[in-house]
Amino acid sequence: MASEKLQDGLRSVAAGLLTPFDDDGEIDHEKLTANAEALSSDGLSTFLACANISEYHSLSHQERIDVTETSVSALPDDACVLAGVGGSTKTARDLIAAYDEIGVDAMMIMPPDHTYVHERGLLEYYEALANAAEVGIVPYVRGFEPSVSFLASLTEIEGVAGIKYAIPDAVKLGQAVAAGDDDVVWVDGMAEPHALSFWVQGVEGFTAGVTNFEPRLGQALLTALRDEDWVRARALQNAAVPYQQFRNGTGEDNTLADAISVPAVKYGLELAGYNGGAVREPIVGLSAADQQRAETLYEELQSDLDRLL
Repeated sequence: MASEKLQDGLRSVAAGLLTPFDDDGEIDHEKLTANAEALSSDGLSTFLACANISEYHSLSHQERIDVTETSVSALPDDACVLAGVGGSTKTARDLIAAYDEIGVDAMMIMPPDHTYVHERGLLEYYEALANAAEVGIVPYVRGFEPSVSFLASLTEIEGVAGIKYAIPDAVKLGQAVAAGDDDVVWVDGMAEPHALSFWVQGVEGFTAGVTNFEPRLGQALLTALRDEDWVRARALQNAAVPYQQFRNGTGEDNTLADAISVPAVKYGLELAGYNGGAVREPIVGLSAADQQRAETLYEELQSDLDRLL
């Protein structure tokens, strides 16, 4: 059984702590600390440290540890912190051991980055990492098409506290929730635009999109979902959609989808008075035209929230 603190944290809105880099590509830990403190003061209580949106794959093993330690140190003791873990079983175990020393509340197991995977092999991987951790693990299901039986089996692994479901298939989600263990908390891993449709299928929390830089939206949406105020939830969800769709864009001189997802959020942080910072390759920053588009969408978001809140 997961701790009560972790279960409560998974049943909330989880904000990613993005990694601010300076112009030389070095981590600015002071700005990371300032972001964590400010977002906590603004009402958020569950955080993803060293996550996908934190540019996990651009960080070295030691940098992942350092970023997570900075995040945990900056947040109050009652904050719930999930830390990203990935790579080979040995590499992941080493990271888990370091995170356990830091005192995170759960290990968020990153999507598999192998070219070839097998469902049974993935289950063995998750079980090995669950056995290595002193706290619960939360597999991040994204980038592959698992069967319903796989998802149900995943909930049965001792130590799996929750599942971050990031597949745009609400029907499969509902089937998996019905087939799985009731002790596991399902989390919408596709942010606010999927919160309502996933909620009615059984999720109890969601990850942040625009809430990463506009905490009011996620908190209001969570309240509306818990109150089963579907009209208000829909309106709040829709307020997030334009900026989230912007994040799905390719940016300039590129054909790959979602290329500006991280820099779009970092720019949103800057617009909101937090710290965004530069990005590391293979990501690039926003073009001047995309910055202008982000500013327009941010202003529209503020107008919507002033009307709804």
